[in-house]
Amino acid sequence: MNRQPIFIGRKHELERLMALHHKKRPGLVVVKGRRRVGKSRLIAEFASKAPKSTFWSFAGLAPQEGISAQGQRDHFARQLALMLTIPPLTFSDWSDAFEHLSLHLKAGDIVLFDEISWMGAKDPTFIPKLKVWWDKQTTAFLLVFCGSVSTWIEDNILKSTAFFGRVNLEITLEPLSIPESAELLQKLGNKCSPYDMYKLLAILGGIPWYLEQLNSQETADENIRQLAFEKNGLLVLEFDRIFHDLFDGKGTTYKKILEALKDGSRTLVEVRKTIDFAHSGTLSTMMEHLITAGFVQKQPQWSFKTTKPLKKSLYRISDPYIRFYLKMVEPHLAKIVSDGFRGVSLSSLPGFEAHLGLQVEYLLLQNRPLLLKAIGISATDVVCDGPYRQSATTTHRGCQIDYLVQTATNNLFICEFKFKRRELSTDVINDVQDKTEALVFPKGFAAVPVLFHLSGVSDSLETASYFYRVVDITHFLE
Repeated sequence: MNRQPIFIGRKHELERLMALHHKKRPGLVVVKGRRRVGKSRLIAEFASKAPKSTFWSFAGLAPQEGISAQGQRDHFARQLALMLTIPPLTFSDWSDAFEHLSLHLKAGDIVLFDEISWMGAKDPTFIPKLKVWWDKQTTAFLLVFCGSVSTWIEDNILKSTAFFGRVNLEITLEPLSIPESAELLQKLGNKCSPYDMYKLLAILGGIPWYLEQLNSQETADENIRQLAFEKNGLLVLEFDRIFHDLFDGKGTTYKKILEALKDGSRTLVEVRKTIDFAHSGTLSTMMEHLITAGFVQKQPQWSFKTTKPLKKSLYRISDPYIRFYLKMVEPHLAKIVSDGFRGVSLSSLPGFEAHLGLQVEYLLLQNRPLLLKAIGISATDVVCDGPYRQSATTTHRGCQIDYLVQTATNNLFICEFKFKRRELSTDVINDVQDKTEALVFPKGFAAVPVLFHLSGVSDSLETASYFYRVVDITHFLE
């Protein structure tokens, strides 16, 4: 007997889907998000909770050499025949395929076209015929388009005149939050310390499918070694699979952009210089594609006085796995392929512990609601927030702040993230003081230091009363 997959979180998304389902009329839903984030799993969970509905699930074939438009239609026909338990079907035209499906739909049904970009990429008539078919529907069922290739969905559905005004619900599925990820790991039987829990989440992010690959009988380090430092490990092979599927073999320049960002945030000008990219608008377009795909985040820098965005924004890799692969896995591929990491301690890898701190920093930035709540700031009071970089000039020093929050009452919360094995001493006060003194801000503003840590703080740091809040991120796992 197969174990039912554990489903965690997504309460808001399920509520929105159920509300649309209850309207008793045809509804069109678009769910996009990173590969492995759980898009089709969300729809399957929703369908299991929808009363008296039949779930029709169709998936496109992954793009490979030799797969044609007819091959995609044949795959659709096979899936439909299996669901109907009838002999194989054949469709030479998408209109015929859609019309045949219509014959079997009833009110309340849910139809999923998973990886829709793969279904229709080889046939320029796919979208027009899908649109004509959808416009004729009177049966009250939900049609759901899912896909990892978010740029294709944006161009062909969300921004297309064919489906303009027809999409009733759009969902961008984000990774699980830190507490949701911890809950999933615990339900999967993983028992480890908060330090090891953060180590796993900092590398895998809140991607459910990655978390499900962990062996609960192994230590965190051994799991990471098997997944990321063995020849056929999941995290060794996953990067090329992602780029092949998303960019159809054209990912070389996209990868160069990510390589330029692997050590930290950069402006577009800095990225262009790093990869020696020609001066054109193409780089900004490609960066937008990576943002849409969920791999990069754009962080506008802002003026404290006007709160308006500055001309130069910072770009950073927002996906924990992508950053970890480029920084810690790819440089060691030759050794990985030759099985050179058998029995090797991860802590002996040059820069591993230091990079883990950066991974945790970005994981925390993906969970800003937790940070704001811990500081005691209402989201409605936030004017601007994010990682902040002040460039050096002839009149002042440069500085980088892990996370800065400007509130409506002119407070600037200077947040420092520390992920260490050992207890923190008062040295951290000096680090934050140095940044605060370098930061240039208008009169009438107050700099308020906040510390987020995992390893505990010394008595002297606790009694120094320097920080407005000293937040133990262990509590985020609860």
